[in-house]
Formats: sequence, C-alpha cells, structure tokens
Amino acid sequence: MILRNMHFLKNNFNQAWWLPGGHFQTLWPSLSRRKVSISLVRERLHLPDGDFLDLDWTQVDEQAPIVLILHGLEGSIESSYAKGMLAALKHSGLRGVFMHFRGCSGEDNKSVRSYHAGETDDLDYVLQTLKQRKPFTPIAVIGFSLGGNVLLKYLGETEKDNPVSCAVAISVPFLLNRFADKIQKGVSSIYQKHLLSILKKKIIRKAKDIKLPIDVNQLDRIHNFWDFDNLVTAKLHGFKDAKDYYEKSSSFYYLSRIKQKTLIIHARNDPFLPLDAIPHQSQLPDNVQIKLHQSGGHMGFITGNLPWNPKYWLEEQLPSYIHANLLAKS
Repeated sequence: MILRNMHFLKNNFNQAWWLPGGHFQTLWPSLSRRKVSISLVRERLHLPDGDFLDLDWTQVDEQAPIVLILHGLEGSIESSYAKGMLAALKHSGLRGVFMHFRGCSGEDNKSVRSYHAGETDDLDYVLQTLKQRKPFTPIAVIGFSLGGNVLLKYLGETEKDNPVSCAVAISVPFLLNRFADKIQKGVSSIYQKHLLSILKKKIIRKAKDIKLPIDVNQLDRIHNFWDFDNLVTAKLHGFKDAKDYYEKSSSFYYLSRIKQKTLIIHARNDPFLPLDAIPHQSQLPDNVQIKLHQSGGHMGFITGNLPWNPKYWLEEQLPSYIHANLLAKS
C-alpha cells in the first residue's frame, strides 16, 4: 500500500496558549501577522478560451521540485498565508508558485465565468503546462480552503491521470452545503458578511465591462452563500442552482478515488464547517491521510509561547513533509 511509503509530519500541532479557540486562530494571521518579504516573479498564463491566470514564482533553482499553491475564496498573493508559505518552501530548496484563480490577482478576468470551489479545468491547464515545461520535475500541490476543495476534487476526478506527486489540503469545506449552513450561524456569520461584501463589489465592478447573465440589482437580495450561489455562481457557471453546484462540486464525493499521496489537515474548531461534515480516516483510501487537530481554526494553526513571536506551524512542517513524499516511492 502507498501508506507504507508515506512520510508523516514530524510534530503534532499545539495551539498557542494566547490564541484559544477557533476564531482567534482564524483571525490572528489576517489582523496581526507581519508582512513577509520575498522576491517573486509574475507570469501571465494565457488560457485557451482567451482569458488569463497570473502565477507568482519564487526565485530559486529552476531544476528544483515545484510546489503549486492554491488559495482560498477571494484570496491572493497578499493573503496572510501566501508569502509565508512561499518563503518557507524557498528556504527548504523547493520552487514555489502561487496560482491566482481567475480575477483574483488584482485585475478582473476577461470572460463571463470566474472560478468556484469545483472548477478544476484551470488547475489542470496549469499543471499540464508545468509538466510540459519540466517533464522530469516532480510537482506537489498545496490547497488552502476553497483551493483545497478544488485540489481534492481534481485528484479524485483525474485519479492517476495527472502530474501530481503528492498533495496537501488545508481547512477544506468538504461539503459545500454544510459550509453554507455553518457560516451563516452565530459568530461565523461575520466571515460570511465580509466575504459576500467582497464578492458583490467584484460582480458590480465586472458588470460595468462585461455583460453578465445576472441582474446586479438583485445583489441586495443576497444575505448568505445559498443566495449568492443561487443568483451568481450557478448562473455564471452553468449549474441549475446552489444545490446542484454544491452536489457536483463538493470534494467529499471524490475522496475515495484519489490515487496520490495526500495529506489533509483540519481542525475540530474550524468555524467554517461542522464536525460531522469532516471525513473520517476509515472513509479514505490508504494513500490519503487526515490529521484532525483539536484546535487550529480555519487555516490558522499558530503555535509559540509569546504573542510577539508567533510560530506558523504549517510553514514549519509542510516543506519537509513535501520533500520526503516527493522523493518517496509509491
């Protein structure tokens, strides 16, 4: 079994005592993290349909193994985790590349469609392009949140027909309907309000340049993700409604078909997903390992004894994990 040849994380996560609970772990990086300084080179990748994607590359040995990073909903290279992870990968001798989904790199994309939690064609195009350029260079992928859902769904869809050697998915909304239910309740509704505000403004701005198959005057009727995905996501991407989108795009339904060495990292106190929507190890193939931690929040996983010197556990652990599993025989 592949599991016998998998290398595991060296250390368990122990949350910072001064960041108890999922919300503090989730919010700290966005509100308080110092900016990471790293030199990057941007590449614009032109897509077959006339649209484009922007990639940000670290400057290291071009022969080094490649690690592609996928961001979360409305993330970008300016997201709190982006440059930190790229810097950690570079320090370990890996060549990091950050893939912006359509319209997330600071410039609206050109086509009517954008991106969503189940859109895997662009990921496949990027990976096939990288493999074509460097056919003998191993490739790993790290997906955060929505990007993790895209990654897991892609691996399940393609099974062995992809160039990924190993993968890591962090804080994934495995069942999108359960995510949409959870994020509108209690304190989690704060995240929903913030994200929906960004998404609405983006649609209004884009509608000034491109004729969209939606009525922007109806955006005021959107109060939760069910509303948004009914009125916007479904219409832009060919789904019947939000329910159809969630059923076809949730990575939970693709996990059993994944063939690559894959690590899933999640926290029990993730404010974006209820506990019973997280897959159990018994539901996964031998080559897919889930590490479910008591704490960590949503993409937080901050440790360290001093508030003025936080440690970002994911950045400390993942480079060596990827190194080991890129080289391990399956």
